[in-house]
Amino acid sequence: MAIKIFLTGGTFDKEYHELDGSLFFKDTHLHEMLRLGRNRVPVDTRTLMMIDSLDMTEADRETIAQNVIKTDADKILITHGTDTMVETAQVLAEKVKGKIIVLVGAMIPYKFGNSDGLFNLGAALAFAQTLPAGVYIAMNGQYFAHDNCRKNKHTGYFESLK
Repeated sequence: MAIKIFLTGGTFDKEYHELDGSLFFKDTHLHEMLRLGRNRVPVDTRTLMMIDSLDMTEADRETIAQNVIKTDADKILITHGTDTMVETAQVLAEKVKGKIIVLVGAMIPYKFGNSDGLFNLGAALAFAQTLPAGVYIAMNGQYFAHDNCRKNKHTGYFESLK
């Protein structure tokens, strides 16, 4: 069965507006990233929302959880902004059992050219195929249990709490 990928936005999919310098959402870059990464893992994608995770509400998290619950897939990858990724992972851990769920994001937008997004995506696909059931965050070539990590805003990396 294909890995189900739910897209929610985040830095992964941000674009740079050259005239005013703002970041915005247009379309997902995921399909291009999979192509550039020469992906051969079967995937099925669905866009749920295209928002910055700082703007994500509890209703948005509930939408993500309900889609994860309803899918027949038992391997799920969710693109997500890094600022509130841990909060969404916690909601999923409370509501969903028996599935492998990996949240992944990027610190630098893919379109900037020096993004960590492509690397993180590849790692997340591998983790989704190999980890036992549970909720994880994949960043910086590592995976973290949903309840044992944080984004270190001083270093720009995710790290274990313990």
